[in-house]
Amino acid sequence: MTFEEKTMKSEKIYEGKILNLRIDTVELPDKKYTKREIVEHPRAVAIVPITAKGEIILVKQYRKPVEKELLEIPAGKLEVGEEPKTCAIRELKEETGVTANKLTYLFEFFTSPGFSNEKMYL
Repeated sequence: MTFEEKTMKSEKIYEGKILNLRIDTVELPDKKYTKREIVEHPRAVAIVPITAKGEIILVKQYRKPVEKELLEIPAGKLEVGEEPKTCAIRELKEETGVTANKLTYLFEFFTSPGFSNEKMYL
């Protein structure tokens, strides 16, 4: 059985600085129709900086959607045409002041595939 949803119509309803929002009308495998709200977001990187002592460096950031400060690993979105490694070096320096001696690519994943197409490189 296939679970693919065929896009019948796509309507962009918001274009912003860091994300876009669109509504897709899709046909389900049982031939019923529904709508999907999709957040379009550019690719991003996240870095797990480990010190010589084996400690992980975190950054404190206020996040409006949850109305509080969070401890996070350094992260940021890729600029147009930017490679993930270049972005990781830039974001690590910007957010922590640290320069890495070595970078190791771990994997990539979709952060919230239920509603967003954002891909994260770790």
